[in-house]
Amino acid sequence: MKYSIYILMIFCFGYVQSQTIKGKIYDTFANPLDGAYVLNTTSENHTHTLENGKFVLDNVSVGNTLTIRLLGFETQQLVVRAEDFTKEQTITLKDKIFQLDELIVKQEINPLQLITKLDMKTNPVNSSQEILRRVPGLFIGQHAGGGKAEQIFLRGFDVDHGTDIAISVDGMPVNMVSHAHGQGYADLHFVIPETIGKVDLGKGAYYADQGNFNTAGYVSFSTKERFKNNQIKIEAGDFNTLRTVGLFNLFEASAKEDMFLALEYLESDGPFNSAQNFNRINLATKYTTQLSDNNKISVSGSHFTSRWDASGQVPIRAVVQGLITRFGAIDDTEGGKTSRTNFNVNYNKFISDNTTLKTNAYYTHYDFELYSNFTFFLNDPINGDQIRQREDRDIFGFNSRLNSFFSWNDINIDINAGIGVRNDAISNNELSRTRNRTETLENVSLGNVNETNSYSFLETVFDFGKFKITPALRWDYFKYIYDDALLLDYRTQSNTKSILTPKLQFSYDPTDNLNVFLKSGIGFHGNDTRVVVAQRGEKILPKAYSIDIGLNWKPFSKLFFNAAFWYLELDQEFVYVGDEGVVEPSGKTRRLGLDLSARYQIKDWLYFDTDITYTQSRSLDAPKGEDHIPLAPKFTATGGISFDKIHNFSGGFRYRYLGDRAANEDNSIVAKGYTIVDANVNYTWRNFNIGVTIENLFNSEWNETQFATESRLFNESESVEEIHFTPGTPFFAKVGVTYSF
Repeated sequence: MKYSIYILMIFCFGYVQSQTIKGKIYDTFANPLDGAYVLNTTSENHTHTLENGKFVLDNVSVGNTLTIRLLGFETQQLVVRAEDFTKEQTITLKDKIFQLDELIVKQEINPLQLITKLDMKTNPVNSSQEILRRVPGLFIGQHAGGGKAEQIFLRGFDVDHGTDIAISVDGMPVNMVSHAHGQGYADLHFVIPETIGKVDLGKGAYYADQGNFNTAGYVSFSTKERFKNNQIKIEAGDFNTLRTVGLFNLFEASAKEDMFLALEYLESDGPFNSAQNFNRINLATKYTTQLSDNNKISVSGSHFTSRWDASGQVPIRAVVQGLITRFGAIDDTEGGKTSRTNFNVNYNKFISDNTTLKTNAYYTHYDFELYSNFTFFLNDPINGDQIRQREDRDIFGFNSRLNSFFSWNDINIDINAGIGVRNDAISNNELSRTRNRTETLENVSLGNVNETNSYSFLETVFDFGKFKITPALRWDYFKYIYDDALLLDYRTQSNTKSILTPKLQFSYDPTDNLNVFLKSGIGFHGNDTRVVVAQRGEKILPKAYSIDIGLNWKPFSKLFFNAAFWYLELDQEFVYVGDEGVVEPSGKTRRLGLDLSARYQIKDWLYFDTDITYTQSRSLDAPKGEDHIPLAPKFTATGGISFDKIHNFSGGFRYRYLGDRAANEDNSIVAKGYTIVDANVNYTWRNFNIGVTIENLFNSEWNETQFATESRLFNESESVEEIHFTPGTPFFAKVGVTYSF
C-alpha cells in the first residue's frame, strides 16, 4: 500500500527530488562483495560496489527500483523509500547455481576477466599448474623435476619462465629480475591453489598499473580472506604421489575480522627411471580486520620450500639408439632446491564515498639452487657439462594506488593513479661448472646484484554511457648495480635508465550484450642487470608495441563469446641467458594472431568452454625462410566440458592441444605438437567429497617441453643438434578425500 502512495505522489506532483542512496552488499558469510552491479531501472544510472562492498548511487528518487546483480548470486530488487536516503542500506546476496543467461555484458567491469570468473566457478583450481591455466590461451610445461617454475607460452611467445608476462599475488611480484636461471623467472609454487579467490588478467601491454614484463600480458592473483568451510584433504596417486592440504578458518564468520591458516605437503617420484624424490611444503596465513567503516588492513605471511632430483631434457637419438628409455636420463644427478618466505601488509582506506586508497608493502626472502646439464659432454668430454645456478635474494617494495570517480556534465570519470618501488638485493648470483653436484670446476659468473625500479602511472576512464575512452601514461625508472666477484680489482658497475609508456583504449556497447573494443599501448621487458652493465645502459629496455581489436558478445542467452585480433612488435632485446652466462641479441620481432574464447551453458548443470589461439611469429631482421622464432607457439586450443550437482556427482573432461612449431630459425627442426585429455569425477556425501582425477586419460606419448640443442653424448666424437625433450606424464590417476566442517 505504501509503495502505491509513493508512486501516486510522483504522478500527482510530477516531480520528486533526486537524491543519493548509499549501501553495503555482503554474502551470507558477512563478506563484502566487490564488483556487484547496482542499477536504477528508472533512470538507468548504475554503479559497482567497491572492495568493502560499498556503493553510492546518485539521481535516485522515491519509488525508483534498484536492481542488485552479481554473477553466481541471486538478483535482488529494492524499491526506494524516503527513509532509505537517511541511512546506509545493508543488502545480503545468497549464493545460487551459476547461470550464464543472467550475464549482461555491459554490466561487467572487465568482460575478459569474466571468463576466468566463470571458469573458477565451474572448474575449481586444485593444483599449482592449474593456476596459470586459468588464463585463456596460456599454456605451461614442466621440464625439471616438478620443483622448477613452469615454462609458459602465451600469444606467440615462448615466455620461458616469465620473460613476457607480469605475474603477482596480492600485490607482490612473482617475476624475479636478474635471476640466476633467467630473466623474469616466475615460480608460483609458493601459492596453495585452494587459497586463490580472484584472478585478474589482461592480454597485451595496455595496463598502466602493470610495468616490467607486461608485453604479452599480466596475471594478478588475490587470495581469499576466509574459506567457505574448514577442510582437510588427502590425495594419493601413481608414482608415489601424495598430497595433503589443510584449510582452517581461525575466527567465526564476521564482518569485522577474518583469519585463515593453510598448509600443503606434496611429494612424488614422477614417472622417471631415476626417482624425482620431489617434495614441497607450503604454509600460509592471512589476517584481515575492519579497523573502521572506512579502513581495512590485512597481514599475510607464507613460507614455501621444495627440493627435487630431475631426469632433465634428453636427446631423441639417445632414446632411438636404446641408450635410455623415454623416462631415462643422461645425467641423473640434476636437481635443485628453493624456498620463499613472504610477508605482506595490505591497507585499504576508503577516503570518501568515491575515493579509495590501496597500499601494500611487502618483503620476500628467496633462495634458489639448480643443477642442470643441457649439452652433456659437448664442452667438457671428461667431466661433463653440468652447471649450478644459485642465488640468495631479498625483495622490498610497496605499491600505492588511488582511485576516484565522479560525474561531470553527464560524463562519468574514473581516475586511477599510483606510485611504487621495488628493490632486489641478490647475493652470490652464480653460474658455475660442476660435477655430480659435489665438485665445483669453474665459476663462470659470480657477483652481487642490486636492482631498483620506481614507477608512477595515471589512467583515466571517460564513460559517456555506451562509449568509453581510457588514456593512460606510465613512467618507470631503474637503477642497476653489479659487483662482479670475479674481477681482480673491485669495481662497482652501475647504470640508470627510465622509460615512458603511453596507453589508449576505446570501448563501445551498442547493445546490452555486445561490447567492441580497440586497445593500443606500449609495454617493455627489462633486462638482467648483468646485461645492462655489459651494454653500458644502451638498448636495455626494449619496447613492445601492441594493438587489439575485438569484441565480447553474448549472441544467445547461454553463450558468451570473446574474440580479439592483435598485433605486437618488439624492439631488439639483449637477453641474459642464464644457462650459458652470455648475452644474446634477438633482433626485432613481430607477432600477430587471433584469440577466440567461448563459454556455453548447455544445461543448468552442464557447461562447455574452449579457448583457441592462432599466431604468426617472425623475426623482422632475418632473411625470409630463416625468420622463424624458435619454439613460438602457432596454434593452441584448450577447453572441456564439466557437470555439477547431478545426484551429488560433479566432474568433467579437459583437453589441451599444442600444434607443431619451429624449434630453430629455418624450421628445419620441428617441435612436435600433442593433444592431452584429462578427466575427473567427484561425489559428495554429507561432509565428505571423494574425487578421482586422471591425467593423460588415453596414455598419449608426448613431449612436454622441447628445445633444439647442440649436444654430445659420452660415446660420440661429434656434436649433434636436434630436439631435446622432457617426456610428458603418462596415464596418471589419483584419488582424493576431502572432509569439510
